[in-house]
Amino acid sequence: MKVGLVCPYTWDIPGGVQAHVHDLALALIGLGHDVSVITPADDEAALPPYITSTGRAVPVPYNGAVARMAFGPLSARRVRRWLREGDFDVVHVHEPTTPSLSLLATWSFDGPLVATFHTSVQRARTLAAAYPILQTALEKISARIAVSQAARRTLVEHLGGDAVMIPNGVSMAGFAGVEPFPGWPGDGGALGFLGRFEEARKGLPVLLAAFEKLAADRPGLRLLIAGPGDPDEVRDALPADVFDRVHLLGQVSDADKARMLASVDVYVAPNIGGESFGIVLLEAMAVGTPVLASDLEAFRAVLDGGRSGQLFATGDSDDLAVKAAELLDDPDARAALVVLGRATARSYDWSTVARDIVRVYETVAVDAPDAFARRGPYGRR
Repeated sequence: MKVGLVCPYTWDIPGGVQAHVHDLALALIGLGHDVSVITPADDEAALPPYITSTGRAVPVPYNGAVARMAFGPLSARRVRRWLREGDFDVVHVHEPTTPSLSLLATWSFDGPLVATFHTSVQRARTLAAAYPILQTALEKISARIAVSQAARRTLVEHLGGDAVMIPNGVSMAGFAGVEPFPGWPGDGGALGFLGRFEEARKGLPVLLAAFEKLAADRPGLRLLIAGPGDPDEVRDALPADVFDRVHLLGQVSDADKARMLASVDVYVAPNIGGESFGIVLLEAMAVGTPVLASDLEAFRAVLDGGRSGQLFATGDSDDLAVKAAELLDDPDARAALVVLGRATARSYDWSTVARDIVRVYETVAVDAPDAFARRGPYGRR
């Protein structure tokens, strides 16, 4: 099957949607499908051959973050050309309501169209206001997928319609046998954080406040942080006595991300909201690192209600410090979480998730008998 995947956010900066599209593309290719991805990207020379770039993205505030997207006449022309030359059996767009490539592709494509919804928001005034504009695109979608119950609820409550729930995936093979960085985690223990730490919803200040409390009684404890952002903002927020115990790696490759997760005793997800899933939790569990996460609905679901990882009260640095101390002091509890976490992560392996998505593709083709002889301007055979 010829599958076109549309990523609305720039490929150059890591994010949950980009990781989902990347891993899905590789999983589909591994299953024997012909896959092409279109995405905004600055560094076109670094892209693999199955990815087409529409050029630079523009930063836009969205859902408590700054999303880098592409829209406008030039992007629309490049999307239409990609659709025409791709001659796809199925086009799979991600986040079709964002003002970027997925919405452009949805408007332009006249064939079997699958959409995955990732975002979870409690109040969606922007979605409600934009609904008349989005309606023409949403009506063209043949099948809808939500990565979580939270994302599904956002879709149902604010856009109407429903979706089949297929979660994000994790590549277990990519996290097997990963070695930590030299000298980590060390005898004094180590906590880890991965994400765009400048975004308030990622909750890094909550973790830093907890780390200060823990560090007072644990002279060897260290904190390892990876992800894009201004390191000076983190350093400026730290007292002098813990300054040298917080290590910032900056943006890391996939290989170093796995090593970073393997280099800490406990991975901490202190996010305070706006999360619809929690792929990094799965990645940490796949590596074999115990997880301590905010008690958000999305995280609770991934961690099986707290069975596969510990939960703490969202936004509460005191509770985070208490729960982290308990895990750092109890190697048996950490070992039990490693076993349960890996079992949970295996259930989300892309070998399973991708096949579920392919079944949606096949259903769309069955429901549209002329799917492989489309009448639209792109993909005519």
